Amino acid sequence: MTLRKKLAAEFLGTFWLVLGGCGSAVLAAAFPEVGIGLLGVSLAFGLTVVTMAYAIGHISGCHLNPAVSFGLWSGGRFPTAELGPYILAQVTGGIVGAAVLFMIASGQPGFDASAGFASNGFAEHSPGGYSMTAALVCEVVLTFMFLVIILGATDSRAPAGFAPLAIGLALTLIHLISIPVTNTSVNPARSTGVAIFQGGWALSQLWLFWLAPIGGALLAGIVSRWFDVKGDEPG
Repeated sequence: MTLRKKLAAEFLGTFWLVLGGCGSAVLAAAFPEVGIGLLGVSLAFGLTVVTMAYAIGHISGCHLNPAVSFGLWSGGRFPTAELGPYILAQVTGGIVGAAVLFMIASGQPGFDASAGFASNGFAEHSPGGYSMTAALVCEVVLTFMFLVIILGATDSRAPAGFAPLAIGLALTLIHLISIPVTNTSVNPARSTGVAIFQGGWALSQLWLFWLAPIGGALLAGIVSRWFDVKGDEPG
């Protein structure tokens, strides 16, 4: 598969993740009387990953997330030469997804992106008022676990065909845990796309949602190498 096609797939997949996941939060989470709430938003993010993993996994690997690309690179499963282009494609896809969501949401009278627009934040911008330290720990640990699951589920020795389900369910669980803390990032591209349209505090706090997920992902890659027992004796 050519790099151009891989990048196009990453762009499309990240576009879908932001439109589907953040779109559920902006458009449907608190819709009068039939809002999908925290559970629905969590499931929506998981479904975007499951659907795209089956659609484009065979093309690009379906990273959809700079932290995933860094984690796979750290685990020796992704080439250095493709790291920068993948991240650029993911961030661009996230921004375009957020732009489409903005155009849709703007069709409702009184819509104001500066009110939040599914952006990630800490302290006074955390849904539950959690501190910067709490947000940092949450994002590092949950991204670490996300990459441990991804690296394990996509290993050649894992049961074939089930990786998308494991990864999508993991992302659903991560959102169930951390929406109250940071509105859940674990994905710098997702955070960047909506922060641009929020335009204020989300941009000033965006650094944490790059630093923490990438740090957790790099650590997961290192741990996955330690766990790799291909040459070890059983037990």
